[in-house]
Amino acid sequence: MAKGAHEVLGASIVDALVVTKQGHAEALPWPVLEAGHPLPDEQSLVAGQRLIDFAAAIPPDATVLVLLSGGASALAEALPQGMHLAQLRALNDWLLASGLDIGAMNRIRKRLSRIKGGRLARLLAPRPVLCLAISDVPGDDPRAIGSGPLVFDASLQAAPDTSGLPPDVAELLRSSPAAPAADDACFRNVQFEIIARLDDAKRAAAEAARQLGYRVALHPEFIEGDALAAGARLAQALLAAPAGEVQVWGGETTIQLPSLPGRGGRNQSLALAAALALQGQEHCWFLSAGTDGTDGPTLDAGALVDGGTIVRGEAEDVSARQALALADAGSFLEASSDLIQTGPTGTNVMDLMLGLRA
Repeated sequence: MAKGAHEVLGASIVDALVVTKQGHAEALPWPVLEAGHPLPDEQSLVAGQRLIDFAAAIPPDATVLVLLSGGASALAEALPQGMHLAQLRALNDWLLASGLDIGAMNRIRKRLSRIKGGRLARLLAPRPVLCLAISDVPGDDPRAIGSGPLVFDASLQAAPDTSGLPPDVAELLRSSPAAPAADDACFRNVQFEIIARLDDAKRAAAEAARQLGYRVALHPEFIEGDALAAGARLAQALLAAPAGEVQVWGGETTIQLPSLPGRGGRNQSLALAAALALQGQEHCWFLSAGTDGTDGPTLDAGALVDGGTIVRGEAEDVSARQALALADAGSFLEASSDLIQTGPTGTNVMDLMLGLRA
């Protein structure tokens, strides 16, 4: 996004600060900070403070361009007084293992931040702000993209719902800093535009398949909920689909992690669950991958499985069902040679699932 802005605007950009995930940096004429994702790290706090300092130094008559995408919730953070990185990491460990969707996780994250939930808008006011956002959330809700640093969120005006939360998380939420109200002047000069979303990636995949000579079924449903259940369901849909027709789905599933999870992410678990349902089926392929090129805390984008995946993996003395139970799908898929690595893609619009029965 920053590279595109530089190509279009050139020298009219007076100054900039870029924050991206570890290993995703590109050469730009401004500082590029790398930080932790999906778990925040010490560099996430450095990036958050640099962002606050950068905002304070912007001339009052300047126009501000904010380029926002999924991942910002972890990449840049400024904690309230008295909260430390260890507590933030413990919170995010719990969130990622909870099975909550991204919206529910971000509603908790943004309460414990000095820049999320509209608070960055307060730091930038009264300057005119144009925010161009790539959406990685269902429904493209601006309050959820990067935990909504520039938009009002009514949920932050009420006392937090702490039911079902660990006691230490509940206590942190009860002492969270105040967020700006709906009529706060900081929102008056903010223009928010979504420039890319999951549907764009699905259409692009469908068009690529057509150019390769395939018929395409572009499914409008949003794939969510438990990754294992979704993988089995999509595999059955693939088996029932016409031969020679590429199936295109998209969404973002969840996984409840055990206390000591293994290697992998939601796409790898979804793909392995699909492989179990496809076992023994010839000429049948299924792919699930993160559009940013990474799946969970791994360098793998996801996996491309087929009817022989389970046999190949178990020939290496690895159990597919045990791998799923231990959130260790990546280890099995490495044994079956089905992991895929794309490297950083420069975007993030959730996950794509593709299927083909020849």
